Amino acid sequence: MLCILQARMSSKRLPGKSLKLIRGKEVLQLVYDQISKSKYISKIIIATSKHATDNKIYSFCKKRNIPVFRGSLNNVASRFYNIIKKKNCEEFVRINGDSPLTSSKIIDKLCRQFLKGKNEIVTNSFPRSFPKGQSVEIIKSSLIKKNINKFNKYDLEHVTTYFYRNFKKFKIKNIRNKKNQSMYNLSIDSKKDFVNINLIASSYNIYDFDIIKLKESIKKKLLYEKI
Repeated sequence: MLCILQARMSSKRLPGKSLKLIRGKEVLQLVYDQISKSKYISKIIIATSKHATDNKIYSFCKKRNIPVFRGSLNNVASRFYNIIKKKNCEEFVRINGDSPLTSSKIIDKLCRQFLKGKNEIVTNSFPRSFPKGQSVEIIKSSLIKKNINKFNKYDLEHVTTYFYRNFKKFKIKNIRNKKNQSMYNLSIDSKKDFVNINLIASSYNIYDFDIIKLKESIKKKLLYEKI
């Protein structure tokens, strides 16, 4: 399967997060490494923008011979549309570049379900029971091609929200975690998140990460703050 890994440098809360270092490796490299461990992913393309702020991501990819596509900054869906049209793939896996604790085991679990051929989308975030930062979506390319002209501005930025909002029209399978861990955040959205992931990386093997093994004191730091 083709995996499209979306990334950008212009995060409002933590600019440049995609290339920040965790134990000497860029966040984007860590995500790429995790995906590469999947038994079902045959190709990974990093989808970024043509904006000057993402020149560093382009250089990062070129230096490492990682396939990269550059498109619209805010119309993220169009990046996916152009990639799947060019590659002529029947389906693709979508993963965010701010998720260094992405799990190849979770990816493979969803791939096995998708390959049964009964669904148009297989996801683990509708509703979410895995931590944020371990989200995986597998989507039939035809869904994007047929429906992108119906996307509103929010959908164009977030790619799959249109399908979830209109879930009755599509064959969507949600994979649930054995235990609800949706209260934990393993993505890097802010400086606080970056500090937390570094804390995990300093004590655990992030290439064989299991949130159950974390100390309770660290788990508390990962909890979403109640407002």
